[in-house]
Amino acid sequence: MRAYQLPKPTGIDALAIADLPTPKPAYRQVLVKVMACSLNYRDLAIVQGNYRMGSKADLIPLSDGAGEVVEVGPGVTRVKAGDRVASCFFQRWIGGAPGPEAQPSALGGGIDGMLAEYVVLEEHGVVKLPDHLSYEDGATLPCAAVTAWHALVEHGNLIAGQTVLVQGTGGVSIFALQLARMMGAQVIATSSSDAKLARAKQLGAAHGINYKTTPDWEKAAADLTQGGVDQVIEVGGAGTIPKSLMAIRLGGKVSVIGVLTGPAGDMSPMLLLGRRANVQGISVGSMQMFEAMNRAIAVNGLKPVIDKVFPFVQAQDAFRYLQSAAHVGKVVINVAG
Repeated sequence: MRAYQLPKPTGIDALAIADLPTPKPAYRQVLVKVMACSLNYRDLAIVQGNYRMGSKADLIPLSDGAGEVVEVGPGVTRVKAGDRVASCFFQRWIGGAPGPEAQPSALGGGIDGMLAEYVVLEEHGVVKLPDHLSYEDGATLPCAAVTAWHALVEHGNLIAGQTVLVQGTGGVSIFALQLARMMGAQVIATSSSDAKLARAKQLGAAHGINYKTTPDWEKAAADLTQGGVDQVIEVGGAGTIPKSLMAIRLGGKVSVIGVLTGPAGDMSPMLLLGRRANVQGISVGSMQMFEAMNRAIAVNGLKPVIDKVFPFVQAQDAFRYLQSAAHVGKVVINVAG
């Protein structure tokens, strides 16, 4: 089978196709013929060699993919050959609080990921796709969509009529916009691009704030909501968390997901106390969260926003496109095509 591997030293140009043996599923594992994959910021950081956690040698990248189960190992009961499935980001986080076994089971980091024609996954490391979604649609869900669901629903306890602020128009933020609108919430989007804000409004955002022309975007958001938003999907990190805390209402919630503005910074605890803020770090989610989200997606017919699809042989170009930050929504690689 063909698979991409990342040798040392790392870098987008180092990604290369290798001819590897097709793996075989062991006890309670499944063999999946991969049809499509999608990219996340974490994948780019890993390929560039600047991710906060290390990765294995000759890594097969990417956490997110979808395909068809073609063989099951002994003891498998959750899926069968022919089922359409997506990978779970954490292969060993079924539900509840994550145990010590969860983090080492993250695909495309400590263990091989999805950028291959065939992969072996844990029985509880796959979920069935909603019938209305294509493989390319399904490949966008495991990281960005589950992260947004975890933030909005599991942490945020979102209810209809509330207001959510999403930062930017990347994968997590666009899924958060879609899910929040699906659940009857109002959405405020921020971006440095008026064109991207116009696209966010097409997808259902009630308001768009350009943080370049409106550097005090937190005050603008508070004014729009007469006191502050209920939730912020925080993907900026150290450079934006203080502003996010000022954007929420008293007792509002901030789900910290990304570090796009940098990994470190100072934040006064008095700001947390003053806003009575509920701040939670979000690291994707469990298999059970994924299944709950898929039920909601199926009932509502939600379709992921895919910006661009690249063929398998152009995976390097897909990474470069993600690096350019020109996208709105998800960047996908068609593995089967």
